[in-house]
Amino acid sequence: MRYQYVVILKKKSERVSDAFSILLCLLSAISFLLSALHALRTMPTAGWLSASLALLLISGVAFNVIARIRRHSGVRYRYWLLVAAIGWIGTTSTPWVGAFFFLLAFLEYQTKRPLEIGFDRDRIVMNTLIKRRFDWTLFNNVILKDGLLTLDFKDNRLLQREVADDEDEDDADEEEFNAYCRERLDAVKPSFME
Repeated sequence: MRYQYVVILKKKSERVSDAFSILLCLLSAISFLLSALHALRTMPTAGWLSASLALLLISGVAFNVIARIRRHSGVRYRYWLLVAAIGWIGTTSTPWVGAFFFLLAFLEYQTKRPLEIGFDRDRIVMNTLIKRRFDWTLFNNVILKDGLLTLDFKDNRLLQREVADDEDEDDADEEEFNAYCRERLDAVKPSFME
């Protein structure tokens, strides 16, 4: 669906997500190394597979950390979480942990996806994990001022978030956006309020 306006909000959970992903990948690597040491005596092939997965995880996480430091931009750990999931399913006696890692790989993608709010003639849509749709009738006011988006709900809820810095120069200005929102709010006001 095409929206009249789309506002992208700043993400605050990227560092936490990265730290959690690094910790889980390194703990998995340690577990695979311990499993490899135990398996080398009884099943050498499985031991080498576990050791290879551990080294792959350690090198992958190290590569991502270095890339993050050099570029100062976000990196994704979902592929390394998937490698860890495969390792847990294929080389350990606790394959259910692998299912947990598959879920974490999916959620890591969701935490890094920019939160966008689309403004249309009929509704406002937030692209969270499950899209949330709000009719204009649910709002007292919608304002974008000084890089801060404020959604004032009629039920006394208030959502206030900082807008992401956008490099595009073709963006609409705050006055134009606020005029559009006022127009939409005035259009849905009940006639007895006028």
